[in-house]
Amino acid sequence: MNENIGFSINGYGIFIVLLAAAAFIVSQAAIGNIEIVTVLVFIVTVAAIPGFFMVQPNQAKVMTFFGSYVGSVKASGLRWTIPLFMRKNISLRIRNFESNQMKVNDNHGNPIEIATVVVWSVDDTAEASFEVDDYISFVNIQSESALRNMAISYPYDQHEGDEVALRSHPQEVSEALKIEIQQRLGKAGVRVHEARISHLAYAPEIANAMLQRQQASAIIAARRLIVDGAVGMVEMALSQLSEKGIVELDEERKAAMVSNLLVVLCSDKSTQPVVNTGSLY
Repeated sequence: MNENIGFSINGYGIFIVLLAAAAFIVSQAAIGNIEIVTVLVFIVTVAAIPGFFMVQPNQAKVMTFFGSYVGSVKASGLRWTIPLFMRKNISLRIRNFESNQMKVNDNHGNPIEIATVVVWSVDDTAEASFEVDDYISFVNIQSESALRNMAISYPYDQHEGDEVALRSHPQEVSEALKIEIQQRLGKAGVRVHEARISHLAYAPEIANAMLQRQQASAIIAARRLIVDGAVGMVEMALSQLSEKGIVELDEERKAAMVSNLLVVLCSDKSTQPVVNTGSLY
């Protein structure tokens, strides 16, 4: 079922016409001239009054006639339509939905806690009114279902290369979540403006273990960077000593120098120099 424009006209014009009809009826009654025309005008005037309705900004009226959908009115202000049309109010304003924190397993099987915020509005009033029983409840349930399905599709942390993860790629994850929610809510006439993760954390039972893992990963990455820099500095020192002819080192002395420099550069504590006043041999 698709939305279409229902019949309605400017209510202010009809109001003026009805005022003129009322004035005509009063004038005829004042002079005692009650004829068929006056009676018919009176009946039409009274019957037309229920046709008035008001549409607030960013709201719509969904109209039905004996159970059949006859159109929607989105033009704001005082409107008038056929009095027999039943009118149901539906809001077109943007709304927020924040899901409850749910516990799911990520792509690697780790239990995590996750929640989302969805910004949405009604786009098709006919589908929202007649395709689903309660479109607000439908949005809530389908958003949580999409979030659960999305959470099990990605790992919590990035472990390999450019792998998309929940914590390290918020933009990509939010876009994927928005697309999945929109696919689920399209049949309800709802448009998803934005979907983003509002809460993300490891479940309490594994939080300490995962924190230690993250700390270990950070330490390993830092030590790898330190070692790479130390090796480069040692290589540069040996190369410059050899090019400038400052000192001639045999393989054993080079090995001793490399060992000492690596200890100094890679140590996580301050080193104390030992001055050798004798020979290396």
